[in-house]
Amino acid sequence: MPTPTEVRQALDRLFDSQQIQDVVVKDTGIVSFTLLLVDGMKHPDRDRLINEAKSAIRDLGNVKDVWIKIGDLPSPKPATSSIKHILAVSSGKGGVGKTTVAVNLAVALADRGVRVGMLDADIYGPNVPQMLGMSMAKLQVFKTATGQDIIEPAFNYGVKMVSMAFLIEKDQPVIWRGPMLNGVITQFFQQVDWGELDYLIVDMPPGTGDAQITLVQAAPMAGAIIVTTPQTVALLDARKGLKMFQNLGLQVLGIVENMSYFIPPDLPNRSYDIFGSGGGQKTAQELGVPLLGCIPLEIDLREGGDRGVPIVLSKPNSASALALKQVADRVVSHFR
Repeated sequence: MPTPTEVRQALDRLFDSQQIQDVVVKDTGIVSFTLLLVDGMKHPDRDRLINEAKSAIRDLGNVKDVWIKIGDLPSPKPATSSIKHILAVSSGKGGVGKTTVAVNLAVALADRGVRVGMLDADIYGPNVPQMLGMSMAKLQVFKTATGQDIIEPAFNYGVKMVSMAFLIEKDQPVIWRGPMLNGVITQFFQQVDWGELDYLIVDMPPGTGDAQITLVQAAPMAGAIIVTTPQTVALLDARKGLKMFQNLGLQVLGIVENMSYFIPPDLPNRSYDIFGSGGGQKTAQELGVPLLGCIPLEIDLREGGDRGVPIVLSKPNSASALALKQVADRVVSHFR
């Protein structure tokens, strides 16, 4: 008769080792074991898998009968269960530098030695790979023992990252309705091998629609950061975005005022309020949330994004980099 080890070896060709338990070979020629399946007795391929298991064991020879008990395979923990803090970086409208702030925040946090991931959830305009120097990166996909596809994120500057940009051609537009959009957002949360992270920064799409609601509901968010510029029209939309998160029960950590003022490269001691001034501070006070930082507009900030080298790394002592690192410091302080 086969030994229990030989039975396990035969079954390992069909199942993951964690699915096989309590292997017993009796003197009477009966082999028994427990087979764990997702949904147990309700597994759609239960009968086929049982027959394949019995056939594999009988092929070992001198087996009179095979008894199989079906049990429930514990559901794997969600991919986000090993992430301490998931933060949404959002804006009420596009063009305010939300992605620039999100990317530099992620890199500034990683530079402090903490474990950081970044989810580019701006499905229609995925620019994070370019700004993180990963435009040529490729995502790796592997299968678990239960046949589920798992995505291995790209990595640079201490930041793990996934983006829709990796799944489409460079100039291909994403022309999707809500259900498809919601599906890929959920997939990025649940089917990415994020590993252990201290922070997952989510670069949200602009606006207050389906994508934002799906993102908040898809994972346990720790808070949101609202990015705006000082001008009135941007602040109007920022207020709407802030209220949306509050209505969804998500804490708003504060407001980041981007493009607060312009510093000309040939006159570094001067600044110009191109988009107005004080709007972020006033809005933060009116809505009762902190102003996390005011980021000046510098040519190096734009060039860093275009070259894929965030300014917190390329020009760490510039006014923009220092302001962005201050935002990172305040985020960390919030969770101490």
